[in-house]
Amino acid sequence: MGKVTLPLLKAAKGKEKISMVTCYDFTFAKLVEKAGIETILVGDSLGNVIKGQPTTIGVENWEVAYHVKAVRKGAPTPFLVADMPFGSYQTSIEKGMENAIELMKAGAEAVKVEGGEEVAQLISKLVSFGIPVVAHVGLTPQYINKFGSFSKRGKTKEEREFIKRSAKIVEEAGADMIVLESVPDKLAAEITEELEIPTIGIGAGNRTDGQVLVIYDLLGMDRDFNPSFLKKYCDLDNMISKALKEYLKDVKDAKK
Repeated sequence: MGKVTLPLLKAAKGKEKISMVTCYDFTFAKLVEKAGIETILVGDSLGNVIKGQPTTIGVENWEVAYHVKAVRKGAPTPFLVADMPFGSYQTSIEKGMENAIELMKAGAEAVKVEGGEEVAQLISKLVSFGIPVVAHVGLTPQYINKFGSFSKRGKTKEEREFIKRSAKIVEEAGADMIVLESVPDKLAAEITEELEIPTIGIGAGNRTDGQVLVIYDLLGMDRDFNPSFLKKYCDLDNMISKALKEYLKDVKDAKK
């Protein structure tokens, strides 16, 4: 597989599904590269997965940049998207531009921002300077204190209309792709049909243009994390625990 570019991903809409995984480090990135996954997201979910925090709110821009550098070294081929964490773009467009530039210099090829109309001006400014943007609507984790939970969005008519309108607004602002998280399958399919840009789903059914999962989740590294949309492709929680116990036994038994 040759280098994956944004034009290739946009041209895949309606023709071939796009694969994306969320990854944070060099070693896993090498495996993603070998597997031929087209797109990697260095997500602010590193706050949960790497730092053990209950939400993504505490993640800093420099932390995302740090992980972008590691992932880029391990996976030069996939198109690399970096999350802009909470606080990195909410105070001003200028602050958003500055932090987006830091992520691009670290090795990202696009940045991801959460929200609809409230981020439209930022998206327009970023793309005008050659910084591709992946939008994100539906369940937006940075809004957790407003939502109160990580439950599916779009359950009411008003919410569905709001999400559809937000998706259209960010496309018109210049977003190149959009993540649809935890919304009804039918709503995701309708948005995918209406938008010209690729849609990437997570907990949004299989009628989006692509799918994204956190690599730790799809590998089954946490037996206690079992959302309804998650398919675990192996059981690393059990495998790693078993290996560590065997190592512990060998050490205690003074074996090599």
